[in-house]
Amino acid sequence: MGQTITEKIFSEHAGREVKAGEIVRVDIDMIIGNDITTPISIRAFEESGAKEMARPDNFCIVMDHYIPAKDIASANQAKISRDFAYKHDMKYFFDEKDMGIEHALLPEKGLVIPGDVIIGADSHTCTHGALGAFSTGMGSTDLSFAMITGGNWFKVPETIKVELSGKPAKHIYGKDIILELIRLIGVDGALYKAIEFTGDTLQYLGMADRFSISNMVIEAGAKNGIFAVDDITTEYLEERAKINGGLRAEPKIHYSDDDASYCQVIKIDVANLSPVIAYPFLPSNGKSMEQAVEDNLKIDQVMIGSCTNGRIEDLRIAAKIMEGKRVARHTRMIVTPATQKILLQAQKEGLMEILINAGAVVSNPTCGACLGGYMGILGDNERCVATTNRNFVGRMGARTSEIYLANSAVAASSAIAGYLVDPR
Repeated sequence: MGQTITEKIFSEHAGREVKAGEIVRVDIDMIIGNDITTPISIRAFEESGAKEMARPDNFCIVMDHYIPAKDIASANQAKISRDFAYKHDMKYFFDEKDMGIEHALLPEKGLVIPGDVIIGADSHTCTHGALGAFSTGMGSTDLSFAMITGGNWFKVPETIKVELSGKPAKHIYGKDIILELIRLIGVDGALYKAIEFTGDTLQYLGMADRFSISNMVIEAGAKNGIFAVDDITTEYLEERAKINGGLRAEPKIHYSDDDASYCQVIKIDVANLSPVIAYPFLPSNGKSMEQAVEDNLKIDQVMIGSCTNGRIEDLRIAAKIMEGKRVARHTRMIVTPATQKILLQAQKEGLMEILINAGAVVSNPTCGACLGGYMGILGDNERCVATTNRNFVGRMGARTSEIYLANSAVAASSAIAGYLVDPR
């Protein structure tokens, strides 16, 4: 019996052939921490008596949730990571001078490599599977164990195969595909499973779409999401290498065997997919755009950003829709580029001028409003259309507020109308 991509990555790291269900101890290629979760890892590291990290150049800290600090507590929290990074002279420490949301910044820097095993104390670490890596979220103490030993233990997950067919219609993006999948299987439909995306639709999905899809597999309970490396991946990696003077390491590319074993196969007809809107209070509460329009929902705030949809492609989509128009009087709009480079590129292309002239507020690259951190907290009973990844109760502010997850075109069109509308 053949192997899946995920099984092959673990086999390569374990030095022997492994199958789903096995418990393996492997080295970690990249550990990712952020300003919220890393202080816990640092405390556990120091309480263990460890003096040095086992693989210091395989640990990256990105300050992205409450940066610049919003209050004394967040400032002191950030100081813990800064002091640790300076003490250990960390090679990969990204603060305000070169900031961005971790799951957008690392690929941009050429630090995510196909075939890697990556962990992070953030559930959306699974984003990096878009580049053919095994990438998953773990607890802060799991990170400290990897900091001390250089590795960690894993149960090799079974794999669900998702076959995507057809060319996406206008204003159908990766966000709609993943919301449709979560709608189909539910928030626990892929518990501790790998989700591998295949099919002829992939030729139409750029890296932004793939990052968005991989980012949200955790919302179905998955351990990781993964795409096989193809020409689109290779072109992206070559561009990163050119910009950054090379990649962190040589890619190790794996493909699933024809006779690989899958625990489930799910087929999605992308050609006939409408934009999908996830209603409160679960990402699985998906409705078609046609259903959503009938509800005539008045919108108080729109947010375009996050590690899910804060890339240059999202800003281009929004600017094209909003050029020469104006955000509705009763609606606020926040645009949060995922990294400084995305922000600069958007300025270079004139996108920021269009968005600001339309009435949007542009924030610095941060997680910000997505997790209800700051710069966009929702008040009582307010509704928000967001390109983020979660719409739980109280996720972005008041417990009575509502979040509707959507793609960037839906968000931009809804900001102009002041109601949830179809961008097509």
